[in-house]
Amino acid sequence: MNQQSESVLVEVQGLGKRFDVSSPWLNRVLSREPKRYLSAVESVDFSIKKGTTFALVGESGSGKSTIAKMLVGLMPPTSGRVVIDGVDLMKADTVEQNQLRRRIQMIFQDPYASLNPRWRIEDIIGEPILAFEPEIGRTVRARRVAELLEQVGLSAADAARYPHEFSGGQRQRIGIARALASKPELIVCDEPTSALDVSVQAQVLNLMRDLQTQLELTYLFITHDLSVVRYMADEIGVLYLGGLVETAPAKSLFDTPQHPYTRMLLDAAPRLDGFGREHQPPTGEIPDPINRPKGCFYHPRCPFVAARCKNDQPQQRSVEQARVACHEIEKLPVYRAGQSS
Repeated sequence: MNQQSESVLVEVQGLGKRFDVSSPWLNRVLSREPKRYLSAVESVDFSIKKGTTFALVGESGSGKSTIAKMLVGLMPPTSGRVVIDGVDLMKADTVEQNQLRRRIQMIFQDPYASLNPRWRIEDIIGEPILAFEPEIGRTVRARRVAELLEQVGLSAADAARYPHEFSGGQRQRIGIARALASKPELIVCDEPTSALDVSVQAQVLNLMRDLQTQLELTYLFITHDLSVVRYMADEIGVLYLGGLVETAPAKSLFDTPQHPYTRMLLDAAPRLDGFGREHQPPTGEIPDPINRPKGCFYHPRCPFVAARCKNDQPQQRSVEQARVACHEIEKLPVYRAGQSS
């Protein structure tokens, strides 16, 4: 983890995304059904300082990948805004958007599905160079590709091969090299190690940290693996049903988690010293995002639920080093691993 800079590169304000999941018009008319909407993300706020890693964690369906797609411009938000180095991504003109696209890249979850199987590696990595620097000749581009391959721990000779000739870890290194090809400042990492073996995960994570130091990169790191978060993140945002329930520096969140959902996630994670100990498994499942609970979204699963939790939605407020959305935060017992519920 890097020493945090005072300069903010990314600022997300009131970000929301709603999908229309209604039946076709004629079906709704005949059955007199109203329109139905799925709120994948709602009123999310966070910022990322230059040269640091901000991690988003949460269960499947919490909105992590939707936020990632909005951040890189693959999906327009329904509400709120994404500001990259002072430029509003949605209000930028064509020239500004093209400049921003060069400064933002993405590493995908599946290292094989994200690579064109019919292209050689030299074409896959060289594509961003061709797109953003068309004036560069083929010889110079090939030299750049060779340098990028060596930078991620592969051989320059690998440029002539195809994706199927590599292992999963090697393919993810190719994905990282492609992300670096446009010389970005921000890289959005959408579960980049979840499809890899544990030993290979460690190699890729070490590579990403080394590259961050060498190139002064900023990461938005999306994962459900808390061990990865502990190793990579400077700051962590915990998502539940599309909203941030807690945001805190990494050490603070692991040492003194505040929100009941954060505590549940930490207790559910495997522990080296957990053998032979009694452990209460997590209760309940994430609710239907189309019909979310009234009040606090987490209250049907929360062991500390109070009457107002069922009616009033909590707002984030400062608690020690964290920002927490919980009505009962002052009344919660001191957290001890495995004893949050």
